[in-house]
Amino acid sequence: MIKKIGLSILCAASAFAMHNVELNVNNKDIEMGMKLDMGQFSDSTQPDTVFIGGKFLHGDKEHGDLAKDEDYGELNFLMKRGIGNSGLSIGLGVKANFIKDFASIPLGAEIVYRLPFLKQMPMRVGGSFYYAPEVLTMQDGKDYLEYRFEFDMEIIKNAHLLAGYRNIDVNYEDKHGGDNNFNASPYIGFRFAF
Repeated sequence: MIKKIGLSILCAASAFAMHNVELNVNNKDIEMGMKLDMGQFSDSTQPDTVFIGGKFLHGDKEHGDLAKDEDYGELNFLMKRGIGNSGLSIGLGVKANFIKDFASIPLGAEIVYRLPFLKQMPMRVGGSFYYAPEVLTMQDGKDYLEYRFEFDMEIIKNAHLLAGYRNIDVNYEDKHGGDNNFNASPYIGFRFAF
């Protein structure tokens, strides 16, 4: 009986949840991410407004200035809000990211606009911008800058096809390598909400 109740609760929670996982690839890089909608865990938080998550990117040296392939990891927190019924959502966030000999805590903003046509197959365009000045950069880092642009099409309910471009600059102190572009590349991918 307890198993049936537990399974019923799990099914009901996943039916209304907005958690998502994402996989982005190009010919050299792979990026995986996950966001958890905190509104699904707490009655005091509205759904689809507060997210925590993580991301991993294996960046190839051909898409950046670093001398060898490197791995990038991040933990992130985002608060977002829809602006009326306009289809526009704006969010403010903070990340903690890590690369070899580099760590930072960038602050940023994200924007998503749902295109008003083709309601049977929703489409969205969006972008994000994150920056960490020297005071929020640790180890051998000097500053951090990231921006992204993305197009998203919901092919099947809760299954999205993505196309985007990312640029991540990890600038080290001059004695440790100076200004570097970690990754600048287009990508395609999938996002699944559950």
